Order: sequence, then C-alpha cells, then structure tokens
Amino acid sequence: MRLVLLLPLLTISQAASQVLERTVEEWMRYRDECYKRMASTPHPSGLHCNRTFDMYACWPDGTPGTITYVPCPYYLPWFQKVSHGLLSQRCGKDGLWVKGNRSQAWRNVSQCEDDTEVTAEEVETRDLLLSFRALYTVGYSVSLLTLISALLILTMCRKLRCTRNSIHANLFASFALRAVSVIVKDVLLAKRWGMQITEVSDWEVLISDQAAIGCRIAQVVMQYCILANHYWFVVEAVYLYKLLIGAVFSEKNYYTLYLYLGWGTPVLFVVPWVTLKYLKENSECWALNENMAYWWIIRIPILLASLINLVIFMRILKVILSKLRANQKGYADYKLRLAKATLTLIPLFGIHEVVFIFATDEQTSGILRYIKVFFNLFLNSFQGFLVAVLYCFANKEVKSEIHKKWRLWQADRKALVCPR
Repeated sequence: MRLVLLLPLLTISQAASQVLERTVEEWMRYRDECYKRMASTPHPSGLHCNRTFDMYACWPDGTPGTITYVPCPYYLPWFQKVSHGLLSQRCGKDGLWVKGNRSQAWRNVSQCEDDTEVTAEEVETRDLLLSFRALYTVGYSVSLLTLISALLILTMCRKLRCTRNSIHANLFASFALRAVSVIVKDVLLAKRWGMQITEVSDWEVLISDQAAIGCRIAQVVMQYCILANHYWFVVEAVYLYKLLIGAVFSEKNYYTLYLYLGWGTPVLFVVPWVTLKYLKENSECWALNENMAYWWIIRIPILLASLINLVIFMRILKVILSKLRANQKGYADYKLRLAKATLTLIPLFGIHEVVFIFATDEQTSGILRYIKVFFNLFLNSFQGFLVAVLYCFANKEVKSEIHKKWRLWQADRKALVCPR
C-alpha cells in the first residue's frame, strides 16, 4: 500500500500531516457506510463468502469459485488517479475467501496503487521542508541548552535575585518550555504517523483515540507555551516602561500580577480552544483546522500581544530619546543597559508577527508562504538563544557575579590543593 511510503514524508510538517488526518477521517466514513450497507442488504441463500470489511475495502457476498470486484476506496489520497480502478478478491469453492500471507484474505490492489513517480518539484518541496525542520530543530535545541544555563545562573546566584531578573527567569522558562513542547510534539508525531501500515491491526492502532492522546496533549501544551512566551514578553515591555517613566510602585504586588499575566492569560484562551476542539473537531492530533474560527482563539491573543509590544516599544523609544536629548547624567546606567537589551528584543519579537499579520496561512502560497515559514521558524527557534545571551550572558552584572564566583572557586580549589 503506497500509504506506507507517504507516512514518513508526512512527519516533515504539520501541513503535510493534515493530509493523513483527512485520509483517516475519510476511511472512517467509508467504514461506517460499509457497515450500514452490509446491515441493510439481505443475505443470499446457499453457500457464499460472507460480506466483510477488511479494514481496506468493503466486500459484498461472494459467489463460490468466482472473483469479486469492488471499486477502489474513495478515501485514498490519490483516488482521483485510480477512480476507475478495481480491487479483486477470490471466493473459494468452500465458501471462504481465499487466504494469502499471514492468514489474511488475499486481494489484488494493483489497480488502486499510486505508481506515479515522484516529480522533481515534489522532491524539491520535500527537501525544503526537511531543511526547515532541521533548521528549527537545531534552533530550539541550541536555545534550550542556552536557556537552561541562563536559568541556573539567575536562580543560583543570590545577588542576582530581584524583580527584574525574576521576570527574565520566567521569560527564559517560557522559552525553554516552548522548545521542549515543540521537540516532544515532533517526536510524538513522527512516532504516530511514521508507523508502517502492513496489517489490519496497524489501522486500528493508528485511528484509535488512545494513540492520539499523547500528541493531543503535546499540541495543547505547545499552544499554551507559545501564548505564555508571548505574554512574558508583554510583561518585560510593561516592566521596562514603568521603570523608564519612573513610576513608583510596589514590586511585590506587581510581580504577582506579572505572574498572572504571563502564566495565567494563556489559560483564558487555551481552555476554550481545547473545549471546542474536543467537542467539534476531535480528530487525530488536533493539527487540522477545519473551522478557522476556532484557530483564531489562539491566533488573536498572539497578534494582540505583538501589537501591545509594538506600541510599548514606540513609547519606550520616545522616552529613551527624550532622556538622551536632555542628557540626564544622573540617570541610572543599568536602566539604559536594560533599555538597550529590551529595545533589541521587542522588535525582534513583535515586528515579524506584525509584518505577516495579514499574510495568514490561508492567504499565502508559493514563494511568499515559504518566505514566511522560513522567517517564522528561524526567529521563533533561535529567539530563546538571543534572549538568554542579551539578558544574561551579555549582562555586565551577571558577568561580574560569575567572575566573582569563579575567583572564589579557584581560590578554594587552590587552598585545597596547597594547604598552608
């Protein structure tokens, strides 16, 4: 069955996996129609091969010693190419379908197979998608390692514990969780859609709800992490803006609100999305968006966060410019360093979302779609690495603290090796 060859390719991208999801849905409809037809058709008298659904095609009652023909199943992804083809199966003189390998009924599926060679364009598209997957896998892996190191530094060094660094740590955690969720989702999808379909039991495993639970959970966690990631950037922007305008506030009270905004806001959108997916589109790994209105539940808060960051970025830029023009010598240096870092991150996060705000997946095609996918994957996957570098490893306060810790460790090591 050519679907065996199609499955590994379907793990390359979510868009491709939707093809298989539609195939499985059509298969289930074909199966239900077959059972209804078998239940409503009168049984013939005398010896005959019993009607059956062998998980591939629907077979009527067969006459002993003859060959039974049925049309190719319409759920096949290449059905348009084989719509006039026929499946055949031999009914033995004993009233039993002739068995083949593994004690399963023998059937001739040659006319229903897709024997068309892969075109050069299909090979090029496959290679491009493979390169995209390799790109974001490397990006998320590098980001994850860097973020974990940055989190350890901020949490283990007591002198670095403050509201500002606590917000940074939460931002790092959201990026790290996002990277883990994407990698785990890809692994689960590869395991699920990459299975070899050679037996009837393989179909049963593939379409079972139990098999889909893992990738559905991964899909939900990934959407939550993406939203949390966006709203911790909003927290960063709000905190910096309040810092620059010199607002007097209680950091502890506001930090609690920041936690609700960063980790709580995504719940307000993910829960309704999960509910609607479960009730209305409870198919496979929830990667297919038949009703785009449900998908906008996730998309709108992401775009809203990007627009908020863009507005705050413009406000911060105005404040920075006014302070630089006034040449306030007494202005705290760490605030300027913080402003420079955040001014680098906010446009990196927000502008590429705003640029493609009207170029949705449904409206883009061809080279424009590939350009959008490339920039989104590149920026999203390596963004955690940039955040960790700018907020932690390139921070003078952090570097100074690490240098002190290193000198103390060297001194203690020297004292142990050469005691007085």
